[in-house]
Amino acid sequence: MPSLIRFLLVTGILCAGIFGGLYVAAVYYEPQQQEVSSSVPGVSLRRQ
Repeated sequence: MPSLIRFLLVTGILCAGIFGGLYVAAVYYEPQQQEVSSSVPGVSLRRQ
C-alpha cells in the first residue's frame, strides 16, 4: 500500500508541475499580434 501512495503522490506532483507550467506559459507569454497573409500555390479564385 505505501508504494501505491508513493506512486500517486509522484504522479500528482508531476501533473501539477506540468499544469502549472502550461498555465504560466498561457498567462504570461502573449504572442505579438501581426497580420499574416500568404498566397497558396496552385489555387485560383473564380471571379463572378
